[in-house]
Amino acid sequence: MESSSDQGPSSSTRPYLIRALHDWCTDNGFTPYIAVHVDRMVQVPMEYVSNNEIVLNVGFEATSGLELGNDFIQFKARFGGVAREILVPVDHVVAIYARENGQGMAFPAPTVETTATSSPEAVAPTPAGGRGVTPLRGLRLASTPEPEAAEPKVEAPADDGGDEPNGPAGGGRPSLKRIK
Repeated sequence: MESSSDQGPSSSTRPYLIRALHDWCTDNGFTPYIAVHVDRMVQVPMEYVSNNEIVLNVGFEATSGLELGNDFIQFKARFGGVAREILVPVDHVVAIYARENGQGMAFPAPTVETTATSSPEAVAPTPAGGRGVTPLRGLRLASTPEPEAAEPKVEAPADDGGDEPNGPAGGGRPSLKRIK
């Protein structure tokens, strides 16, 4: 039996883990959020980016045409009532978690070399072939206090008076927990 090292480099585990945690959230009635490192490779509404990071609701209710591919996550979503096309390289996802309880997984941010030399046509692999997956340990997401502002919505809720640009008033920062 051949070992995987004899078969050449393997693909990154990151897209598979993202899909698995997205499925877990969906199956358990949770809302899957992704935290994304934003640079020139990421197509998101820049007005919702804070400290080069955005948190996006990737639940089926908030997205249209969601594709969780091996290289890119893409979908359409509404921000402030305006439909936007979202394109995120998988290696730019730094965490996926359930909004309701914070359970999920964090990943290393893309390296400077990856973000400087990558293009949508040829995304460079993450360090160590994407094997640098890190279980959550006190990860602080820069834009976590603003998930409601950055959350794409397919349609406006009946009572649209509660959203503020800086997030929900008095709302605490969701904490991320390790999944066992």
